[in-house]
Amino acid sequence: MRTVAARGHGSLSAACCAVFRRRRITSHALAASTLALTLGLAAPSLAAPPAAGPGAATRPAAEPTAAANERAAARLRVRVVARDLDIPWDVQPVPGGGLLVTERDRQRLSLIKNGSRRTVTLRGERIWSPPGETGLMGLEIDPRFGRNGRIYTCSGWNKRGGGHDIRVIRWKLNAARTAARINKTLLAGLPTTSGRHGGCRLLLARNGSLLIGTGDAAVSKNPQNRRSLGGKVLRIDPRTGKRWPGNPWAKSKTRSRFVFTYGHRNVQGLAQRADGSLWSVEHGSYRNDEVNFLRGGRNYGWDPGPGYDESVPMTDHSLPGKQWNARWRSGKTTIATSGASFVPQRGWKSLGGTLAVAALAGERLVFLRFDKSGRLVSQRVRLRGSYGRLRSVTVDTDRSLLVTTANGGGNDRILRVRLRR
Repeated sequence: MRTVAARGHGSLSAACCAVFRRRRITSHALAASTLALTLGLAAPSLAAPPAAGPGAATRPAAEPTAAANERAAARLRVRVVARDLDIPWDVQPVPGGGLLVTERDRQRLSLIKNGSRRTVTLRGERIWSPPGETGLMGLEIDPRFGRNGRIYTCSGWNKRGGGHDIRVIRWKLNAARTAARINKTLLAGLPTTSGRHGGCRLLLARNGSLLIGTGDAAVSKNPQNRRSLGGKVLRIDPRTGKRWPGNPWAKSKTRSRFVFTYGHRNVQGLAQRADGSLWSVEHGSYRNDEVNFLRGGRNYGWDPGPGYDESVPMTDHSLPGKQWNARWRSGKTTIATSGASFVPQRGWKSLGGTLAVAALAGERLVFLRFDKSGRLVSQRVRLRGSYGRLRSVTVDTDRSLLVTTANGGGNDRILRVRLRR
């Protein structure tokens, strides 16, 4: 999704003053914030010390094998596996062969096989796709697809009787893989207004839960309100659509029972590492895209109210309670980070185990290495400007990476990325 810059940020001093007006801070903290912005660093806390706990560091530490990593990362081989697509938002390998891909604005699900594309009819669909940021987006394939034919989508939806929302739907694909029918609406009522900040990334975790990354719908109250499903990572049971039993507020009678983490702006990527840890990738405002290490019940600190004030920090430590810092931030300029996957260890040499993150505005693929505790160790940038805007990253069954472009105009592609041998 295209990141929309905040209004009224004509100067660094204007941004700092907006924060100052919103919350009482000391002159020392304001000076520190201005200096950090000037140097291109993440702004420090303005009213409280940074949250304790893992994840405060956002710069890579020195790494003895940096030169070897650089050489390995340089040998990427890219092959185009599909062309003539329009904003392919997600792509997933299908058991038995082929790729399923969603196109956001065309509201189209396609099967790509042997270089050809075939439309999969979505029977009963009422997908809502306003210009820009919402449409047919997130996609997951059930691990028992060979037996049940189930797939999952996250999309905008036209409600019967008028209005629209964002919802997660389970579909059943027919044996010929030419059509799918609605099997169950798992979760409806995810907030949306104009379609901005629609989120919609899906992840089937290895414990069987389904994670849903949502956007704040550009409504300031959503991220910090646990009864709202906006600006969250949600976790449900994909069999029933009910809350996952291990959720922090699973016993609540309100919609907070679906919430896993909160305080997010616009979650665009979800990934699970080999050790089972869960991670999110998030669009920043005009600065500080984030990669967050997720733990149930944590608040990641986005609160743009009153109004929709995007000059506030992405992780605002002046809020009540504890907020958790990102494990990586883009710095003073957003590169519009999007989908991400952890790279397999086998076949990727020193890039094995890194988090591969696609960037839209930055037009690049970023490989981030985190240590066992989740501390950032190194980052490598590849494919910068080679294919334009990059949307999603998925690991295929052969351990290659499937990367989609997001340039629009029917000129988008699915790329297969490997290490050059």
